[in-house]
Amino acid sequence: MAVTMQDVARRAGVSAKTVSNVVNGYPYIRPETRDRVLAAIADLGYRMNTSARSLRTGRSGLIALAVPELSVPYFAELASQVITAAEERGLTVIIEQHGGRRDLELDVLTGERRTLTDGLIYSPLALGPGDEALLDVPYPLVLLGERIFHPGIDHVTMQNTAAARLATEHLLAQGRRRVVALGPNPEQDVGSAPLRFRGYREALDAAGIAPDPSLEVPTNRAWTHATGARTIGRLVDDGVRFDAVVGFNDSLALGAMHELQVRGFRVPDDVAVVGFDAIDEGRYSNPTLTTIDPGRAEIPREAVRMIDERKRGVAGEPTRIAPEFRLVPGGSTGADERVDTAVATA
Repeated sequence: MAVTMQDVARRAGVSAKTVSNVVNGYPYIRPETRDRVLAAIADLGYRMNTSARSLRTGRSGLIALAVPELSVPYFAELASQVITAAEERGLTVIIEQHGGRRDLELDVLTGERRTLTDGLIYSPLALGPGDEALLDVPYPLVLLGERIFHPGIDHVTMQNTAAARLATEHLLAQGRRRVVALGPNPEQDVGSAPLRFRGYREALDAAGIAPDPSLEVPTNRAWTHATGARTIGRLVDDGVRFDAVVGFNDSLALGAMHELQVRGFRVPDDVAVVGFDAIDEGRYSNPTLTTIDPGRAEIPREAVRMIDERKRGVAGEPTRIAPEFRLVPGGSTGADERVDTAVATA
């Protein structure tokens, strides 16, 4: 026979109502009670009837996360963190990958799957300015990223410009003067690439250093290890002199650092390297990667909170959140954990 909510209640020594509150993510439950109920659920193998719950409450307990590519470490780690944040609220996450294709991004917004979920956390690449009307959907939606903005939609973003400026300033403060910007995309007017490029340029301008087009290396959308390695290798082959690299994400920075070492450059003695995103991989590179943490813990937590509260009917105007960011020092710039890191708020 199927395990029932009453079976779980008896095992945990609580009421069926308490079990219901736990599985539905009710926030005002003592942690020890929640743990006891969750342990009973695990022991008995209880599976909630989501169809029945959806009919009864108007909530399925499922939310969706749509990202460009799970093969990109940042998005893989984001997905894991969203799942963890959702579990804390009694929610289950469905992961969707759209590959930056416009047709798939539109399907994410309007496909039949949305009738099964309580809301969508959405990181588009193909959609942009002019597509705002497409975001007027009949379910809770939280935007991630910087491709498209809508005043009527909850949005969790990054302080890209200020954070990239901090990364560049960190290198300039060490006496580096020929700093490569690895990741600009001349085809983009919106998104992370132009915002981070602006921060790079602002740091140079504040230091009285004229920009050098030979150091501003476009990579289009492919911010991968291979792109970072290939691009920095081409720069070396062309005879361009440089003493530092700002990778517009950690994958680019790690690929560049690997290629530099293969070619006999010492990191950081000959070339210092900074990344952006604070993915776990950078902690285990040799040397460890100095990087920008853009608020990677707060982004998924806030996105899940917004979806959950909107579905619960919590009132309030749509909000835009840009978490605090900080420089995480590593061996790739000769820094260590004792370095004082800067933090900025929106």
